[in-house]
Amino acid sequence: MIPFERLVAAARLGFPVVALTVAPLNASDLRPIPETDLAKIHAALPAQASAAPQKPRKLLLFVHNVGYGGHPSAEYANHAFTLMGEKTGAFQAVVSRDPEVFRRESLKQFDAVFINNCVGNLFTDPELRPNLVEFVTGGGGLLGVHGTTVAFTQWPGAVEDWPEFGYMIGARGANHRESTEHVFIKLDDPGHPVNAVFGGEGWDFRDEFFRVGDPYSRRRVRVLFSIDTEKTDLKQGRAFGQLERADNDFALAWLRSYGRGRTFYCTIAHNPYVFWDARLLRFYLDAIQFALGDLPAPTTASAWLTPALRAQEKLGWRLGVEAYTFHRVSFFETVDRAAKLGLPFVGGLSFQKVSAEIPKNFEPGLSDDELRAIRLKLADAGVRLLTFYLQEIPGDEAGCRKVFEFGRKLGIETFMTEPKVESLDVIERFADEYGINVALHNHDQKASPHYWSPDAILKVCAGRGSRIGAAADVGYWMRAGIDPVEGIRKLGARLITLQMHDLNEISPQGSDVPWGTGQGRSGEIFREIHRLGLRPTMIGLEYSKDFDNNLEAVAQCVNYFNQLTLELVR
Repeated sequence: MIPFERLVAAARLGFPVVALTVAPLNASDLRPIPETDLAKIHAALPAQASAAPQKPRKLLLFVHNVGYGGHPSAEYANHAFTLMGEKTGAFQAVVSRDPEVFRRESLKQFDAVFINNCVGNLFTDPELRPNLVEFVTGGGGLLGVHGTTVAFTQWPGAVEDWPEFGYMIGARGANHRESTEHVFIKLDDPGHPVNAVFGGEGWDFRDEFFRVGDPYSRRRVRVLFSIDTEKTDLKQGRAFGQLERADNDFALAWLRSYGRGRTFYCTIAHNPYVFWDARLLRFYLDAIQFALGDLPAPTTASAWLTPALRAQEKLGWRLGVEAYTFHRVSFFETVDRAAKLGLPFVGGLSFQKVSAEIPKNFEPGLSDDELRAIRLKLADAGVRLLTFYLQEIPGDEAGCRKVFEFGRKLGIETFMTEPKVESLDVIERFADEYGINVALHNHDQKASPHYWSPDAILKVCAGRGSRIGAAADVGYWMRAGIDPVEGIRKLGARLITLQMHDLNEISPQGSDVPWGTGQGRSGEIFREIHRLGLRPTMIGLEYSKDFDNNLEAVAQCVNYFNQLTLELVR
C-alpha cells in the first residue's frame, strides 16, 4: 500500500489519492518530508511524459548508505520521482532500502534501477552484484545521481571495491567545492533528446558539483552537459579533494549503453531544492524514460562522434567489424582494431580465442570471471558487442538456455547461427524470453540447405515472430547468383543483421574487394536498406581475404560507408 503519511499529505494538498495494493516485495519504503516542500515538488512536476510507455513500467529507487549519513536530498528525490510516475503515468516507482531487492527474481519486476545518491559499500553479496550487472547487460536501465559515483566503494576514502560498477555508471570520485557553488553549464549535445528541456541553451545553477575521475572518458560515455570553464569561476570557495583535470573536462551528466542496457548519471542532486526545479525534473523524467526503454536516444560515446557517425545515428545504422575479419588474432585484439578503425561496434565469433590471458575459444561455457574480463575489455575500449556467431544453437532446453544466458551476460543483441530446423521452436521461445534476436546465417546451398537464400529463410520463418530472421551474408548470395538488392527487398523486415561484402566478380570464385570497388553493387544495397527503412542490428564489415594483412582494405570499406551515409542524410 502507499504509506499512510503519503496519503494524508496528498489529501491535505488536494491531490487525488489512489491506493495501490501490491505484493509485499513491492512495498515502497517512502519516508515523509515537510508538507511545504512536498507542495513545491507537486507544483514543479511535469504535466506529462515525453514518450508514451511501451508497456507498464516499474522503477526501483534504491536508497542505502554505508559509512556515511546520507544526503537529505535523496528523500526528496524519492518523493519527486514517485509522484512524477503517478502523475505522468510513465512508470510506477518502488522505494527500497533492502539489498535483498537485488535477488534475480526480485529484479525481474523492474525495468530500471535508480541508485539514489548512495554512498559506500552498499552490499558485497557475491550473488547480488552479478545480478545487477546482468540485469543491465540483459536490457535493464541503471541511473545514478551525485553520490552514486562513490557507491560500492569503501567509505570514507572512496576506496574502489567494484570496478565494474564504475564502468556501468561511467565514473568514480566525489571531489567538489561548496554545496552552493555557482556554475555555468554548457550543453555538449544540444540536440540530444534527454537535453530537450534546455532548448539548446546553457544555463547557470548552484549545487555541489562533483569533478569525477576514471573510468570517466568521452571515449566511453555520451556527455550531455558539462561545466562551462570559460564562464565559471573555478576557484570559488573551499576545495574538497583534487579538483583539476589535465583535460579540463568537467562533465556533469552523461549516458551510455552497457551491453543491451542503458545507464545515466547526473551530479546535480546534492540540495533538496533540485527536486522542485521544474526544468531539472523534466530532465530527470526524460532520463528515466530513456533508462526504462521508452525514450529513444543515441548513446555512442562523445569522442567517436564524427559527422559520419552522426549521420549513421540518424539512419539508425551501426557499422561494426565482424570478428571473422580478424579471426586469426584474439577477440581482444579485434576490439582494439575496431577502435583503431573508428568503429564502436563489433561482432563476436565462437571459434576465435578470447585473449592472450584467456586462451580459450570465445563461446558459451566461459566462467563468470572470464565473461567479466570480456565486458571490462569492451567497456574500457568504448566498444559494444552487438552480434555473435555460433554455428549451432542447441535445440534442447538445457543447451539452449546455456547459450541465451551467455548472451544475457554479455549484452548480445543478436545471435547469428545455423541450427537444425527442428530446433527453431525451442530457440524462438528462448529468444522471446531473453529478448535476444536469432538471425539465421547462410553459407552456400550445400552447407546451408535451409538458409542459403532469401526464399529459404522466408520459408522457415513463416508464422514465426519478429525475433527470428536472416543474417544475410551477401557474399554467399552473390556467389550463388542471387541478386543482393532483390534479396534485401524480398526479406524486408526479416533482415535482422547484415554481413556485407563486395566481390571482384559475381561468380562462385568471387573474392572480397573493398566496398564500392567491385561488382557487388554496394551502393545499391545500402540505398535499398535505406529505402525500406530497415535498421539491422549491425552492418557487419566482414572481409574474407588476406586475413594476415587486410587492415588497409577494411579501412577502405569504412571510408566508403562513411561517405555514403553522409550523402544519404543530406
